[in-house]
Amino acid sequence: MRARTRAVAAATGAALVVVPLTGAAAAALVTDESGVAGTSLDASAYTAYSNDVADIPEVTSAAKKASYTIETPTVKVKVPPPPEPEPVVVEETTTEVYESTDSAATEVSSVQTTTPSADVQAAISGSAVIAEASKYVGVPYVSGGSTPSGFDCSGFVSYVFGQLGISLPRSSGSYYSVGTQVSTPQPGDIIVTPGHVAIYAGPNLQIDAATPGTTIQFRGIWQTGATYVRVT
Repeated sequence: MRARTRAVAAATGAALVVVPLTGAAAAALVTDESGVAGTSLDASAYTAYSNDVADIPEVTSAAKKASYTIETPTVKVKVPPPPEPEPVVVEETTTEVYESTDSAATEVSSVQTTTPSADVQAAISGSAVIAEASKYVGVPYVSGGSTPSGFDCSGFVSYVFGQLGISLPRSSGSYYSVGTQVSTPQPGDIIVTPGHVAIYAGPNLQIDAATPGTTIQFRGIWQTGATYVRVT
């Protein structure tokens, strides 16, 4: 019988390690020359075999995984506050309301002055009332005014007729009955509308204290639904 050196395969997990056996361990693994397989392992050979196997390094298998600890730093993000909205500019609209004792009619909102010189001169020459009234062209409108320093509508009419010796009331609402209502007016007649009085100066022409911010002027007749009153 002749001893042959054998290799011992040791499997750990999924790894395969081949270690050549020498000495007694190798001698323990033999076969006879006759071809009959046989293996004898005495105590000393077994010990040597065990020692050889013990020297096989441990192989870490794929199934044996290492664990890792990763420290992740805490990141603090400071979010800036949203920008403040742009201020909203609100334009204020002021509405001025004027009141007077004679409460000028609502149609007065757009009074335009017209001074056709020929018609004015004719009115002045043909009517003492118009002649007197023309002396106060340019006097400002003053609420409650009844003097040449400032007139409202009824204050102006009553003052003009007063210079001619005719007394008239200070309330525009009372003018409907101060004389005779006529359908064909003449220069010097009084034009009466709700809340306003003026002096007729000719076709589409009058002289009056119209609204706050205006002055005594000859201007077109802006009122509607007028009543004409003649005082004698």
